[in-house]
Amino acid sequence: MNLKKHLTNPIFKTISEVAENANLETYVVGGFVRDTLLNRKQNKTDIDFVCVGSGIDLAKKVGRKLGGKIDVKYFKNFGTAMINYKGEYYEFVGARKESYRSDSRKPIVENGTLQDDQNRRDFTINAMAISLNSESFGELVDPFNGIADLKARCIKTPLNPDVTYSDDPLRMMRAIRFSSQLNFEIEEESYNSIYKNAERLSIISKERITEEMNKILLSKNPSIGLKLLFNTNLLHQFFPEIVELQGIEKKGKFAHKDNFYHTLEVIDNIRKKTNNLWLIWSALLHDIAKPQTKRFEDGHGWTFHGHEFLGGKMVPRIFKKLKLPLNEKMKYVQKLVTLHLRPIVLAQDIVTDSAIRRLLFDAGDDIDDLMTLCEADITSKNPKKVEKYIDNFKLVRLKLKEIEEKDHIRNWQPPISGGEIMKIFNIAAGKKVGILKNSLKDAILDGKIKNDKESAIEFMKMKAKEINLNSND
Repeated sequence: MNLKKHLTNPIFKTISEVAENANLETYVVGGFVRDTLLNRKQNKTDIDFVCVGSGIDLAKKVGRKLGGKIDVKYFKNFGTAMINYKGEYYEFVGARKESYRSDSRKPIVENGTLQDDQNRRDFTINAMAISLNSESFGELVDPFNGIADLKARCIKTPLNPDVTYSDDPLRMMRAIRFSSQLNFEIEEESYNSIYKNAERLSIISKERITEEMNKILLSKNPSIGLKLLFNTNLLHQFFPEIVELQGIEKKGKFAHKDNFYHTLEVIDNIRKKTNNLWLIWSALLHDIAKPQTKRFEDGHGWTFHGHEFLGGKMVPRIFKKLKLPLNEKMKYVQKLVTLHLRPIVLAQDIVTDSAIRRLLFDAGDDIDDLMTLCEADITSKNPKKVEKYIDNFKLVRLKLKEIEEKDHIRNWQPPISGGEIMKIFNIAAGKKVGILKNSLKDAILDGKIKNDKESAIEFMKMKAKEINLNSND
């Protein structure tokens, strides 16, 4: 098969000419080949090249040929180089063969042939290459019949899967990630091998595991990958908190839903609405504390009181363990997990202005994302119940808009600062300033006074008399 018609990017002709002059046998490999054959528009500007010889030398020659201002990085320890040219990334590596030690995924590397290099690839669909050599330009090199596996929508290792996965256990996560992204089946022998080798994941850094996890969460239907992670026991190795959600407990006529599979439904629901990775993480963790808060109440059934607050407290620990960012992204997830029941409660009851103001105050600019999470959390199989929730959420959204336009509560700042309070009442910083500020906040959120300076001053004068401001207590 010749794929010359797909090599329209000028970089291919440039590299072909440089390789010809340098007498270096050169190929484009990996994801570009796979996605080209799938007609999948992804990573077209992130292209890998392999040559029989020095990848660094080839990259240097290509860099000189391209000229102008380009960014070239060399990684001598790995024998690779990266060129950043006009927003496109080209990686160069010399063909190699690898051997592994049992306690590390870092291989012992030797120079090799193209066949050696294809043997070390993770899956048949990633082991295909396209020739950039003049006499065979565009020819597909497919020693493991990867094109047939593409047509069969199958994830399969080029060599014995036990060897492939034991050598580099991250490939197990990658198998599941590709299955989730492409909606491919993992070949039976390969699937069984992942289950058998799941504990080998312990030699992989949390950063690399989480990188694959994030890609699974960003796939069109993350539940595909999450179910595979669970069924192969990989999830048990790095994320036991999610595993603990699985299962149903019955007592008499009472049973609770399986919170693991409910969470998967919520994630698929929210994925239809957003590409925001941290909103998807909020969906993944929204019920994370249900196992710890589960109680049985006679005559009522199973309860999970306070799971939203405990879940919020668990977020920093989970992020730290998984090497996720401990910054505003973590705080955002923590906030949404903590607040995720609030709009649901409002959707069930009569919506008061006071409750809406407090929700706006607590959620701030994340209120729209919080509402998206809550709507995704509706997984009832009762159409009438779903319709009722959706209608009520529309009412909540309408009230949120009305109250915000009227009272400007989102990211609310007090109309009078602590310094102004001290100046007006001639008092020093201390407990009484805090009492006045909190009373003012509550009065505005409860709708007792308007959110303006004049109303605030009048209210605080009244409050100052109540608390006997000038006493020494």
